[in-house]
Amino acid sequence: MAKKSKGNRVQVVLECTEHKESGMPGTSRYITVKNRKNTPDRMEFKKFNPILKRVTVHREIK
Repeated sequence: MAKKSKGNRVQVVLECTEHKESGMPGTSRYITVKNRKNTPDRMEFKKFNPILKRVTVHREIK
């Protein structure tokens, strides 16, 4: 059986901000893990968007 995590690590979803504004169908999302204790605010990364075919800003959702 898998060990239950009691730590501060949580899974977060990063979604493209430019793709949402463009109105094109589909979404560009990435799943990553962050330490809630060290990074309490929302994360923001520059990641590749395969639909727009360029690097765009992805922000944490939820």
